[in-house]
Amino acid sequence: MTGQPLATEKFAVFSTTAVLIVTDARALPDARRIADAELAAVDAACSRFRPDSELSRLNAAGGRPRPVSDLFATLIGAALRAADLTGGAVDPTCGRALLAAGYDRDFGALRAGDPSAGDPSGDNHNADNHSGDNGSGRPVPVPGWRGIRLDRRAGVARLDPGVLIDLGATAKAWAADRCAARIAAVLGCGVLVSLGGDIAVAGSAPSGGWPIRVTDDHAAGASAPGQSIAIVSGGLATSSTTVRSWNAGGQRMHHIIDPTTGRPARSRWRTVSVTAATCADANIASTAAIVKSDQAPAWLESLRLPARLVAADGTVRLTAGWPSPTA
Repeated sequence: MTGQPLATEKFAVFSTTAVLIVTDARALPDARRIADAELAAVDAACSRFRPDSELSRLNAAGGRPRPVSDLFATLIGAALRAADLTGGAVDPTCGRALLAAGYDRDFGALRAGDPSAGDPSGDNHNADNHSGDNGSGRPVPVPGWRGIRLDRRAGVARLDPGVLIDLGATAKAWAADRCAARIAAVLGCGVLVSLGGDIAVAGSAPSGGWPIRVTDDHAAGASAPGQSIAIVSGGLATSSTTVRSWNAGGQRMHHIIDPTTGRPARSRWRTVSVTAATCADANIASTAAIVKSDQAPAWLESLRLPARLVAADGTVRLTAGWPSPTA
C-alpha cells in the first residue's frame, strides 16, 4: 500500500477528540468502523459515567462479586498491572478521590458546568459511596489497588468494601493500542490512532515515520509551544495537569490523583510525554511521572523510557534519548 495518500478522520469520543490516520485512503471507512466498534465496547465495559457499564455495576455491588466480561477483565488487569509497575503511583481505586475533587460527571459536562450530568458511581446513589464529599475538594483516601479482587479464570471481580474504581488512567490508552492493532491486522495498512493525545501506531509507517506535535494540549494547533517528533512503532502518551482541570470547592483541580494524599497531584511537572512499546505503557509512565514529581526523571531513566517533562515555568527536561529540539 506504499505510495497511497494518507487519509485522516477526526471524531469525538470519550469527551475528547480522536484522530484516525491510515496509509491507504481506501481503507479509511472500514478503519473507522473497526475503531467505532472497539471504542463502543470499551465504553460499555468501563465508563464511569454510564449506569449500565460493567464498571458502574461493579462499583455499585457493595463488595459483592460480579461476573465480568473478558474485555472488562482485561481492562481491570491492565489497571492492576499499571499499579504494580508504578509502585501504586497509578492506582485504579481512586474513584472516591475523583468524586471528592469534583470529577463527578463526564468531562464535557463538567467543563460546561452542567449540574444535570450523570453520576459516575452509576446506579449506586447512596451516602456511603459519596461520603458527603462529592465536589467538596476535601481529600479522600485511596484504598489501594489490592482491594480489587479479580478471578479471570472464573470471570468474576469483587471490590473490597468502600472501594470505587476508575480506569481512566489506563483504558483510553489501551483502547488506542487495540484499535491500531485491529485495523492494521484486518486491513493491512499502516495506522495511527490518537485518543485525546494517547497515540498508538501499527502496521507500516509512512516514510520518515508518523509526525507528531507534542504540546501541553493535544488539541492545540501546530503553532502551539512544543516539539515535533516522529515515531515508527509503539505509542506515545502525554499526561498533563493543565488540560483536564476544573474548579471545585474554590480550588483548581485536575484528574491525576496522588494516591498518597487522595488529592490531585501537586507536581513539579505540568506535562509529561513518554514513548514506549505500547501506548498503554507510555501512558502508565507519563501518569506516574506526574505523581512522582521530582523523582520522575531518575525513574524514567531507570526504565530507559524516552520522555519530555515540562515544568510549571516551561523548563523542559529530557530523558533516555528523547530527541533534543535541535536534533
